[in-house]
Order: sequence, then C-alpha cells, then structure tokens
Amino acid sequence: MADFHPRVFSGVQPTGNLHLGNYLGAITKFVALQKTHECLYCVVDLHAITVPQDPAELKASIRKVTAAYLAAGIDAKKQIVFNQSQVAAHAELAWILNCVARLGWLNRMTQFKEKAGKDRENVSVGLYDYPVLMAADILAYQATHVPVGEDQKQHLELARDIAQKFNLDFAASIAALGLGDAFFPLPEPLIQGPATRVMSLRDGTKKMSKSDPSDYSRINLDDDADLIAQKIRKAKTDPEALPSEVEGLAGRPELDNLVGIFAAVNDETKAQVLQAFGGANFSTFKTALVDLLVAKLAPIGAEMSRLAKDEAFIDGVLADGAARARAIAAPVVTAVKDIVGFVR
Repeated sequence: MADFHPRVFSGVQPTGNLHLGNYLGAITKFVALQKTHECLYCVVDLHAITVPQDPAELKASIRKVTAAYLAAGIDAKKQIVFNQSQVAAHAELAWILNCVARLGWLNRMTQFKEKAGKDRENVSVGLYDYPVLMAADILAYQATHVPVGEDQKQHLELARDIAQKFNLDFAASIAALGLGDAFFPLPEPLIQGPATRVMSLRDGTKKMSKSDPSDYSRINLDDDADLIAQKIRKAKTDPEALPSEVEGLAGRPELDNLVGIFAAVNDETKAQVLQAFGGANFSTFKTALVDLLVAKLAPIGAEMSRLAKDEAFIDGVLADGAARARAIAAPVVTAVKDIVGFVR
C-alpha cells in the first residue's frame, strides 16, 4: 500500500446548539490532534441541508460552530478551518464516489434507518446518500485519520470500503499514471477517551442530542453557570451512593454517564473518579461536577459569544480556510478525473 502523508479530517454539522457531547466527543479531540497532526476541521453545511433548514438560521449556525472551534482552542492559522460548501471538491468527488459505492452498502447504514424512521419514502435523497458525501469529505484530502464518535464509525468503515474499491477498480489506471499502487488511503478512526458517547441527562440510555425536545437533556456550550448548575442538579440519578469500582456502574446508566462526563472533562479515567467519590452521595458528586463544568465551559461559552458577534472575522477565517483546503483538494480531484478517464 502507498505511503500517505498523515492528515486528519473531521467536521461538525451546523444544526442546533453545540452541546457537551459535541465538545467531549469531537472538539476536544480536534484541539489535541492539532498538536501532533496536520488537520482540517470542517463545518459540514452540505450535510446540514439533507434535512430542511431555515437559511438565516443555517448561516448563523455555520458561524457559531466556527466560533466554537476557535473558542475551544483550535488554531485556524496553523490548521485549516472552513465550511464545506465553499470547496466544490466535496460535491464533485461525491458524485464520482457514488458511482463506486454500492446500493447494498448504503442499505446497511443504521443511522439512515434511525433518522428516516417510518417516513423513509419522504426523506431527501441527500439523507440517504450522506455517507458517500462523508467519504468524499475525507478522501478529497487523502486524509489518513478521522476522529469520530462511535455513531459515525459505520460511516467511516464505508469510506474505507469506497476507497478500497476505487483503488481496486482503477488499479491499472492508477499505475499507468505513475500514482503508485493505491490512490486513496484507508482512513483510520480515532475513537478514544472515557466519554466518547455522552448520553442524555434525562435518560442515560439515549445519546445527548441537539434534537431532544428537552433542553435539560443536554449542556449547551453557551449555557451560563446558573443554567449548567440547574441542569446537573436536575439530571436523572438513582438513590444509591457512588461505587468505588468501575464494575459498580453496571446497570446504572445515568451514573455511568455522569462519571464518564466528569472523567472526560477532568482528563482522567472513570476509575480515578470513583476512587475520589466512591461512597459519596449524588448531591456531593453533582456539586463537584457543576464546579468542574462551570470552570471548563463558561470561558468557552463566553468566548464563543464574543467571536460569533464579529461576523466579518468569522467569515474571514472561513474564507482563508476554504482557500487553503481547495489548494489540497483540487489536485486530488484532478487526479481522480484522470484516473477514471475524463477529458479535461
């Protein structure tokens, strides 16, 4: 297999409020990875329109996610921060990869089944084809690593299948053009940490979600200290004290979730949290969790609000990032056109 330059790609949809799950599951990884990798962090607005959006709200959300990236510590000068729709390579490559991907592969995507529900005949083709566009997002930059939540791991596996099939289908053309024995890398997932899947504060068996009708099911990144405290105090718990061992979390999903959140925010393991709080009652633990979340999230929320108000600055960051992203993706798409046999 060819030796590819290590490169990270990932993105966040600009839909609804960013919450603690987005922060712990994605953005903290983005911040850490920029210290060791070349990174592209995208606001995936093409994915957002697979379901209906209000245009004015979408534009505001794109800027808000960008502000969150910057407020959390992503360096847009050293790394590339941009919105997907400004780089045509994503849509252009997605069509070519649509002709490589197989219908049976997409039919197995569990997220589509969950999102479409019983009304699947009336959802957009874009929602069904979402995973192929995600593959194009990654492969347009020949990215080798993708930080993803567990719910996106199946989509990344599809991206690997598409990359491998393209390499095999066009192996002779790739070799004839002197492009080695494979054109696309098989991107690896980066899933790590004690809170890779943050659950609802109201139901520990369900993922924390922007779409949950109860705002008390999640901690939004722009929540103030008082609201964070209210939400944690009202978070569902059980009457038993905290165990001293991780095994004691079994069958207690709400506790497992809160301990996982504490561990992830404080950069430690669940075992370390339970060593400190084993035997304590929930009120003691929740007070400590409130203090921790306020200390960590309140400065980010304040900086998000400050940055989001400066639309010219945010738009400048996105335009600069898009120009740098195009410089990487354009030669990749040009080579793909040569590989498949287009005249240009």
